[in-house]
Amino acid sequence: MDLNKEISSPQPKYSLLTAVLFWCGLVVVASNYLTIPLMSIFSEDFHTSMTNVAWTGSAFSLCYAIGSLFTGPLSDRYGRKQVIVTGLLLLTLVTFILPIFSSLAWVIVWRSFQGFAAACFAPVAIAYVVDKFPPVKRVTTIGFISSSFLISAIVGQIFSSYISQQFNWQSVFYYFGGIYLITTLLVLSLLPKTAIGQAENNLKLMLTQFYRLLTDKSLIQVYSIAITLLLTFVAFYTILGEYLTEEFTMSSDGILYVRIIGIIGMLFAPFAGKLTNQFGLMNILRGALIIAVIGSLIIGISSHLVFLVLMSIVFVTGIALTVPTLISLVGQLGGKNHGAAVSLYTFILFIGASLGPIIAVFLLKIASYGMAFVCLALLLGISLIISFCIKNERLV
Repeated sequence: MDLNKEISSPQPKYSLLTAVLFWCGLVVVASNYLTIPLMSIFSEDFHTSMTNVAWTGSAFSLCYAIGSLFTGPLSDRYGRKQVIVTGLLLLTLVTFILPIFSSLAWVIVWRSFQGFAAACFAPVAIAYVVDKFPPVKRVTTIGFISSSFLISAIVGQIFSSYISQQFNWQSVFYYFGGIYLITTLLVLSLLPKTAIGQAENNLKLMLTQFYRLLTDKSLIQVYSIAITLLLTFVAFYTILGEYLTEEFTMSSDGILYVRIIGIIGMLFAPFAGKLTNQFGLMNILRGALIIAVIGSLIIGISSHLVFLVLMSIVFVTGIALTVPTLISLVGQLGGKNHGAAVSLYTFILFIGASLGPIIAVFLLKIASYGMAFVCLALLLGISLIISFCIKNERLV
């Protein structure tokens, strides 16, 4: 009865809920990208190599990926809002604790805890929208939530870079702890609860579904593409920061402006749904991958600063269009198991993100900056080739 009453609520209520979920997605997933601008600072403060420092990002992404597999079933058992609020409370606490420690090992440990806590939002939020929103509003709302995940990648870097310049790296986490506390209060006061489902055998069912999904050739091809997206994105910005510092002797402010300009590319993400309706899912997927490949490749072979900045927008646009397009593709291929398919997609996507800093540091050790960008372009090129191999009767 309560669910029907909620569904018949006036339009402004759904707009408000969408805004709250968008904000949550923006600030929660931004935590994944906070350490990208801090890597050089960590290396100096902790007197260690960039290879070790890369784990401050990879540990978060890896734990976020693992956590994303289990938070959906937990929300079935205990309720969507309850799991989101619990995750936000834990994220607030861990984020305040993290900067107290002056050891890189402890920073990595607390970043891992951050990743697990942050995983309580994304998969649960999608399930929440399915529970609470009428079908005509679901696609748009999920599109906004997906966009918030993407925009957070740039916003997280900008915020971290700016606060660390003004104060110190510890302040980045103190500020974000405050933001998470405010976000928790927003969710508590504005997000209605959902009914708790029956989930006695949910974990077993989930594992069975994952097994079925991983025997589907088309889904394996899609997941192969997914792992390269945040991997190349995180690696791209990690390499770009070093490139601008070393080759162009750019100041921290200058690098901050380059990151801000990248938001232009992210603005295309909310239009992915409309573009796929007009031109077709596979056409947009392949087109977006081509755009990302061109952006990274041209940066690798050109040394002109203005051109570099413009091509960074092109690269980000390609990634921003690919991520939500792949979500739609996974939903179609997943069929009745689309919920598990999307959870597995999130897991694989952030496994890629966890590899990003490690790959970036590795490339910088064995190749020039230009060749590092070319390598990222080649990796996305492989994904582009795979996209032409995806053939399935379930695709519209």
